Amino acid sequence: MQIAIKRLEKEFYFSLSANRKNLDSESVSGRSSRASARTSVSDFYDDEASEEEESSTATPPRTPPRSPPQEISEADRASEIAMADLKSIADCMIASGYGKECVRIYKLIRKSIIDETLYYLGVGNLNSSQMQKMEWNVLEAKIKSWLHAVKVAVKTLFTGERILCDIVFSSSEKIAESCFAEISRDAAVNLFSFPENFGKSKKILSPEKLFRALDLYEAICDLWPEIEAVFSHDSLSAVKSEATAALVKLGEAVRTMLAQFEAAIQKDSSKIPTGGGVHPLTRYVMNFLVFLGDYSGALSDIIADSPVGSQTPLPESYFLSPTSGVGDDSSAASITARLAWLILVLLCKLDGKAVLYNDVALSYLFLANNLNYVVSKIRNSNLGLLMGADWIWKNRSKVNQYMANYERMGWSKVISSLPEDPTAEITPEEAKERFTRFYLGFEEAYRKQVSWVIPDPKLRDEVKVALAKKIVPGYRAFYRMHRGNFNRDIGIESIVRYAPEDLDNYLSDLFFAAAGTGTSVSYGSYPESSSLYRGR
Repeated sequence: MQIAIKRLEKEFYFSLSANRKNLDSESVSGRSSRASARTSVSDFYDDEASEEEESSTATPPRTPPRSPPQEISEADRASEIAMADLKSIADCMIASGYGKECVRIYKLIRKSIIDETLYYLGVGNLNSSQMQKMEWNVLEAKIKSWLHAVKVAVKTLFTGERILCDIVFSSSEKIAESCFAEISRDAAVNLFSFPENFGKSKKILSPEKLFRALDLYEAICDLWPEIEAVFSHDSLSAVKSEATAALVKLGEAVRTMLAQFEAAIQKDSSKIPTGGGVHPLTRYVMNFLVFLGDYSGALSDIIADSPVGSQTPLPESYFLSPTSGVGDDSSAASITARLAWLILVLLCKLDGKAVLYNDVALSYLFLANNLNYVVSKIRNSNLGLLMGADWIWKNRSKVNQYMANYERMGWSKVISSLPEDPTAEITPEEAKERFTRFYLGFEEAYRKQVSWVIPDPKLRDEVKVALAKKIVPGYRAFYRMHRGNFNRDIGIESIVRYAPEDLDNYLSDLFFAAAGTGTSVSYGSYPESSSLYRGR
């Protein structure tokens, strides 16, 4: 008997070793889907045949049609044969009371395969202290590697090993469970310790690292059904506990980095753009938030227990739009409120920067440019659904108000220099005075505003059209009415210097952004895959 068992042990060891390639996790996990497909077809026809037998005993049951055999590749056939051989040997050894010896050999071979696979996938054993000492580009590369590795590990490696254990030790569910736990527990716990240790590394956390933390969080959440299915045994509860701990620590890290992001906005002390254009802070914040909106699912889970109402005396309902796409989803409402709060923090900061301009009209132009940029970013991204059409409409109306104030403060002197009724009869002396006042006002406004900018082409055209409608028609009527009062003998060119078409040409020159009109400020770096990094 002993001799026979020894021979079985050697045969079992040899079969496991020789079939490492045939028993790779991808082949085994793929077998599961093929087997389930065959089973479902067979069950269908079995049920159909049973129903026919019950419905009529006089008529013999119809023979169920055979399903066309699925083509099996040579690799799959070799895998099937190897698993059948291993199962036969394991059944024999377990029935003879030598299950421990069989399990010992199995664990020796298959555990090394799991460890070796994870090593080649780039999964290491980094603690938080080691992470905090690494250069960010090195750590980011390891994060990218882990994001790829965890999908392969959970969906293919561990799933395949679970299936293989269940097949080889099908005669004993207890042995199959114990064996899989022994070969996979340590490797799986180590796999999920990586994101947990990243979340613990408080010293390296900063806003630009937020997106990698969300990538890690999303990866675990997306794989959670597979994690629960593969590691369902009580003996593997440590794996699910580690994955849960990773989610908790990553969530804490995300909340910390969001707070850092908000503080960075409030503490910003960069210079204002000389031409009243879009401030670099506005571009940074909105690109950041647009990219953040792509993680709305993960963010809603993370900040659901951290309402914005705890940071401001304003109620959370203040930040919600009745037309936002969150409906009655409280978690989605939380992210909408948080985004609205961060935008409000930005707008308050911009209000403070606007007063630094010496010209009130330029202050309003600056506010209009920046709020228009904010609204455009939201309307043309996923944030539009989160913030809602009502929020967009209200803030677009504010842009129009800012522009109306700009026009009033920047051009009222020009417009008021002409009489309310430009066709009314007045003396040549008064007409001359009106022409002079108009030209002085227009030239002063043009001289100041020729360096001002409106980066958005649509808004720029709207403002030019609005100014032309307020200035040119009145001047044209006054020009036609009173130009004839002056003849060339008294130097008409010195009195009537511009034709109406000249004013149109001057206005068309305004608000084009020139190189060097803004400030160059660096606000951090982003993952290469993000649109922020590409300067959207």
